[in-house]
Amino acid sequence: MNRLSSRFILLFDTVGAAIFALALALAVSAAVRGGGTLAWVFCAALLLVASGLFRATALSSSDIAATGRASIVVADLRERLLPYLLAGRVTTPLAPGSAASVAIDHVEALRMRAIRFEPVRIAAVAGPVLVLGLTACASLVAAAILLFTFVFFVLTMIVTGSAAARESDAQLAALNTLSGLLEDRLRHLPIIRHFGAEERITRQIGTSSHSLSDRTVAVLRKAFLSSAALEFFAALAVALVAVYCGFSLLGLLPFPDPEHLTLGEAFFALALAPEFYLPMRRLAAAYHEKQLGEAADRVVEPLLAEADLPDVATAPFAGMGARGLEVRFGERVIGPVDFDLGQCGILVLSGPTGSGKSTILATIAGQIAPSTGQVTVPGSGRPPDPRTIAWAAQRPLILPGTLAENIAIARPDASADTIRQVADRVGLGAVIARRGIDLALDASGAGLSGGERRRIGIARAVVSERPLILFDEPTADLDRAAAEEIVALLAQLATTRALVIATHDPRLMSLCDNVVRL
Repeated sequence: MNRLSSRFILLFDTVGAAIFALALALAVSAAVRGGGTLAWVFCAALLLVASGLFRATALSSSDIAATGRASIVVADLRERLLPYLLAGRVTTPLAPGSAASVAIDHVEALRMRAIRFEPVRIAAVAGPVLVLGLTACASLVAAAILLFTFVFFVLTMIVTGSAAARESDAQLAALNTLSGLLEDRLRHLPIIRHFGAEERITRQIGTSSHSLSDRTVAVLRKAFLSSAALEFFAALAVALVAVYCGFSLLGLLPFPDPEHLTLGEAFFALALAPEFYLPMRRLAAAYHEKQLGEAADRVVEPLLAEADLPDVATAPFAGMGARGLEVRFGERVIGPVDFDLGQCGILVLSGPTGSGKSTILATIAGQIAPSTGQVTVPGSGRPPDPRTIAWAAQRPLILPGTLAENIAIARPDASADTIRQVADRVGLGAVIARRGIDLALDASGAGLSGGERRRIGIARAVVSERPLILFDEPTADLDRAAAEEIVALLAQLATTRALVIATHDPRLMSLCDNVVRL
């Protein structure tokens, strides 16, 4: 079922309501009129049953169509968004908690909007118009009453709707902040416990949680206000139609009656009056999902626009260079950076902690899009192929599995002998001799020192046999003898591969002729 037809299904519910009002009017007229009562009542009863079945079918079909449509939309959204969040060239990096919030909470908000709001959207506009037209066929004055109350209802909705949109944006922003905070604090929970900072961190999380609660209450307050306005005008419309029809039939209107109503016409208009605001009641019930969905759209759409950009053509690694390379994070600017590096050799990035060395490494690896400039392969004008790059990070990823499996992540087909040889070269030989190459590791690398975890990252980069390796503080957390081993290994690697090293270590700086200071 296509998107347009699924949106029109709920209009059949309004048609069913009109059939119900007609059947009810016929039954009452037949009962009051007398003659042929049984035949009329029987026909009216059939119409009542048929209208009930018709409306039930329309509502269930709408739910089924909306759920199916939402599943298709969300599947397509995740297919485009998740790879970009996991490994895309992002303009502004997201914290892991914020990225998870976008991938889960924002996508869920869009799914709920597709299920609850999208099906009632057209019916909320076309349904009242249809009811107004049918009511006008029975009573022009009753139709005018409905239209009169609707004008004031729309004005009220404009005011509350704009306020609700602002509150929904603030709510999602607070949710992103809390998600990022929780992810970061849980990751560093052992350090928090070690320094006895539990109370302070608890206060931080509590403050962020209270902020989210306040934002949520503000959104609900606006939703309740709009619902109250809707119920007020709906009740007012039905009451005014009932008073007019009753006084008109009794001849008690305080002004000349502009039309002559029969009992059937009056009863039809009165039975149909509640249906005028019913589609808008459904819209109001789904309005919170609409606001959250639009707030999610404002976050997700820029990411999708970046994700849908065609991939920049890459080139095999034959050295690289950059001119005026800058990365901006709000007011902060890292760079400009200029450098050249051949197919082998060492380029050192030096600077104080926080100067942006790791950010430049991420930019070279293609994980961050630079604000100005570009890293290019000489002669091609294109960036290096990410598949030619290995990265030994400060805190290397450790996956549940064996030591050998963690070293061979980038090259699963590496032989056991190759893994052992590289492990010996980076100083893991003693660990393997003591605990074995099949040592079981958890995600935190429990049982390994910081230096041993760092050497796993270095071994992984070497085993990958990629021509460009990025090292982030490779000699940190190592004693002097172990650091000397790593320095000797890097000097040997630089004869056949290109190395970019972010470091403060003067021994590593002495190995190269090109030092970029940040």
